[in-house]
Amino acid sequence: MKTVDQYNFAGKKALVRVDFNVPLDEKHNITDDTRIRAAVPTIRKIMNDGGAVILMSHLGRPKNGPEEKYSLRHLVDRLADEFDTIVRFSPDAIGPEAQQMAAELKPREILLLENLRFHKEEEKGDPRFAEELAKLGDVYVNDAFGTAHREHASTAVIARYFPKDKVMGYVMQAELDNASRVLDNAERPFTAIMGGAKISDKIMIIEQLMNRVDNLLIGGGMSYTFIKADGGDIGSSLVEADKLDLARRLIAMAREKGVNLMIPVDSVIADDFSNDANVDTCLSHHIKPMWMGLDIGPEAREQYADVIRNSKTILWNGPMGVFEMSNFSVGTEAVAEAVVEASRRGAYSLIGGGDSAAAVNQFGYADRVSYVSTGGGALLEYMEGRTLPGVAALERDDY
Repeated sequence: MKTVDQYNFAGKKALVRVDFNVPLDEKHNITDDTRIRAAVPTIRKIMNDGGAVILMSHLGRPKNGPEEKYSLRHLVDRLADEFDTIVRFSPDAIGPEAQQMAAELKPREILLLENLRFHKEEEKGDPRFAEELAKLGDVYVNDAFGTAHREHASTAVIARYFPKDKVMGYVMQAELDNASRVLDNAERPFTAIMGGAKISDKIMIIEQLMNRVDNLLIGGGMSYTFIKADGGDIGSSLVEADKLDLARRLIAMAREKGVNLMIPVDSVIADDFSNDANVDTCLSHHIKPMWMGLDIGPEAREQYADVIRNSKTILWNGPMGVFEMSNFSVGTEAVAEAVVEASRRGAYSLIGGGDSAAAVNQFGYADRVSYVSTGGGALLEYMEGRTLPGVAALERDDY
């Protein structure tokens, strides 16, 4: 795959797929601009070369065409401030007006297209829609790793209309490089931390990691499926009853492969799913009836932190508890602090997007770990060994 550093954009109109799926409040103000900031170096490279930039992205999940709350128009001022220039906005991603605005765009200028998902053809991977988009630019740049696992018109299909002029941006390159470092060149001890609600969301990556890691630390809601499978009493904690046999199989697999699989020895429990609920701490295998585990407990925090601090490579995907509620965020913050400490000592730490990225940002640790992925589901699928259509489209030279 070509990178932006291998391409001279002088005099070219670069059609750049970015991931500007940023959260907005009820007044359409951006509440987290991480994804915008991530794309800045790629956009600057094109502009510095003397190229014009045409940005395309999705935002949210509009159901039936255009919706004001999902309009990319709300990002124009933020981009204008970032690049100290006028950012033109096309009220449609395709059509005569978009074509005219793209044709009139001068070097070092920016045009932002309206939300791609206002057209159902985007998610369907419609070739005609992709071709209409392709007419707007001379070169295609994919810098949206977070959508690379989707075979959408703008993330995969469009590449066929740029057989020689398609490159990956800095975000895409960094995501792939960092994932490959963890998968193929991990220094040991290698510790993976897996959290989140459901074991079913992480089956494939856990199985893949069993062949690579020394330690596998389990947290979040899915830990209670493991605990119940291990004979524990989990009260009214979240459990996937149909995955108990799977959990037992994973426990046996870890034992067979010599992986140190750790399940939280104790939990912070509550009598309601609420930050105002009554709170207690108990052994994870002995949770009271009608009470639920919502975070790892103090002993588990110490055990996990000790393993993490002594690791050389760390992959973290998924929180340890319901970190959005302050009473149940302590476990996730303790893990974040341990990852920061290990990183300070020279360990390589990859934070695997989604809620994990949100947590380290919330705690102010994003610049104190090695790399925070913006990929979420795309990173998981890549680490599961799946082919990502958005990456494969850049690799192919047969169209």
